[in-house]
Amino acid sequence: MSQFTSEKKDIDNVKAGMTEGNKATWDLKTQTYHGGQDWRALNHFVEDFSVTTNGLGTPKPAMQAAKDAINHIHHYPAADFEPALTELAEFLWPDAPQHKDKLLLGNGASELIDLVIRGAKPGTWCPGPTVTQYKEYSRSAQAAGFTTVKAGDPNATLTCMVNPTNPTGDYMDVETMKKYIEDSCCNGCTIIVDESMQPWLGSHWREDSLIHQREWCKELVESRNIHVWVMTSWTKIWSCTGIRLGSVVAPTEQCYLKVKAKQVPWSVNCCALDFLSAVVKDTDYMNKTWEVTPKWNANARNLLRERFPEWKIHGEPFLSWLWVDVHSKEVADEMVKLAKEVGCPLRSGGPGYNLPTFIRIAVRDEKVTKILIDAWEPLRNTTPGAK
Repeated sequence: MSQFTSEKKDIDNVKAGMTEGNKATWDLKTQTYHGGQDWRALNHFVEDFSVTTNGLGTPKPAMQAAKDAINHIHHYPAADFEPALTELAEFLWPDAPQHKDKLLLGNGASELIDLVIRGAKPGTWCPGPTVTQYKEYSRSAQAAGFTTVKAGDPNATLTCMVNPTNPTGDYMDVETMKKYIEDSCCNGCTIIVDESMQPWLGSHWREDSLIHQREWCKELVESRNIHVWVMTSWTKIWSCTGIRLGSVVAPTEQCYLKVKAKQVPWSVNCCALDFLSAVVKDTDYMNKTWEVTPKWNANARNLLRERFPEWKIHGEPFLSWLWVDVHSKEVADEMVKLAKEVGCPLRSGGPGYNLPTFIRIAVRDEKVTKILIDAWEPLRNTTPGAK
C-alpha cells in the first residue's frame, strides 16, 4: 500500500464517524481531529460532553482576571511570562525546592509538544502501552519525521505517553510509571509523559506526579542519557481551552534552554498569563473539583449501568470522563446523533481513535447528565452484548 493510499484510508476512517460540523472544521491532511467543535452549530446548545474539561466550568476570579487583561491589549505581554511563571512554580512545588529553571509555559500544551518533539533525537517513536491515546503526539512525531513503531519498542528514540490516558482512562501511579520507563525505554532516548489529567487525582496529586521526581529524572540523564519531560495542558482542569495554556518541566536546565531557544517570543498572551496568576491561588475551586467530580462520575456510571448494563465502562473513578464500549458502531453513531439533537454533543471513538464502538462522555452535573442519557432511551434493549 502506498503512503498516499494509506493516508487517504486514515482520512476516510476519521471522516466516517465525524459530524458534518466537524468535517467542515478540520483539514484532516494536516490536522488532528479533536472534539469541542460541534457546539458552535447548535441553536439549542445545553452542554458540551465532547471535551474533558472541568464540569464546574471556568473559575470566576480567573475569568475576571482574563477579562481585565484586555485593558492592556495595547501592550506586549511579559516576555519572561512573569509573574505567572513564578506563581505556577509555587503551585507545582509548594512544599519542595522549586524548579522554575526547568519550567516553560506555552500556547497550550500543543505548542510545547511540538517544540520538545522537534528537538528530540531523530528516529522512531512509540506511544504508551494503552489501546489508544491522545493523537497530537502522533501528528507531531510524524510531522517531525519520526517513524511510528509499536508501544514498548525497546529501541524507540522517542516515547510519548499520556497518564492518565485520554481517552481510555488507564492510569499508572508514579512508581509504576518510573518502572515502566526504566524497563521499557532505551538509553539515549527522549520520553514525554503527559500528565494533563493528573490533578484530578485529588489533593495528593503532586505526590503521584513525575513533576516531583526531579532527582530521579536527573539520575536518568546522568546514568542512561534518558530525558524525561513532563507535559501539562492546564486548559482541562481549569476549563479554559479557549485561551490556550500549557507547561512542560524539562529534565535539566540545559534541555529547557535548548527548547526555549526555539520558542517564538510572547508565546502566551496577556489574558492567559493573568488568568494563570489568578487561578493558581484558587484553592476553593480545586477542593470543589475533588469533591464533586467523583460524585458526578459515579452518577453517570450508575445511570448507564441501570439502563444499559451490557455496555462496558472504562476509566478511573476520579476522572472527568467515561470511556464506554457500546459494542456496536451503529449504536455509537446513533448515540452521537441523539446527543446532538438534545444539545449535548459527545465524542465518538471512531474519528481519530478508530474505535467506532466506543464513546467518550464528559463528567457533568446530575441535571445535564440526565438530559443526555434520557436522549438514549430509544436505544434500550437494542445494543448487542459484549463478545
